[in-house]
Amino acid sequence: MVRIPFHDLDPAGFVWHGRYFKYFEMARSSLLDSVGYNYLEMRQSGCLWPIVDTQVRFLKPLTLHQEIRVSAHLTEWEYRLVFNYRVEDEQGQLCTRGTTVQVPVDAATLEMQLGAPDLLLRRISERLAAEDSPGT
Repeated sequence: MVRIPFHDLDPAGFVWHGRYFKYFEMARSSLLDSVGYNYLEMRQSGCLWPIVDTQVRFLKPLTLHQEIRVSAHLTEWEYRLVFNYRVEDEQGQLCTRGTTVQVPVDAATLEMQLGAPDLLLRRISERLAAEDSPGT
């Protein structure tokens, strides 16, 4: 849960549209940590993942001290990373949804790569296998 702080508001008293990307980043980072491929591991694998496309749909404004839940779901990972986000209020009502697209870039040459590093593919396969196994 995230509690909306004063410094995230615009002059009208709603969360400024640019702050949603901070919330998305928090959810994305948490998901990548759980997969075992966070930003440090990305760099160590020789790959950077810049965002090349975003989309946000604002459905209901967020306000000061409101508690929200932000979730990220990885929907593509073999050639690019596509994350879908949901921002829900305390009652579970959808307030915002969004998408970011990231592409793999060689950390040394900054050239775009075709396909994700083996480390990421292996970690995702392991995570999916763990979720499918009995008792999880």
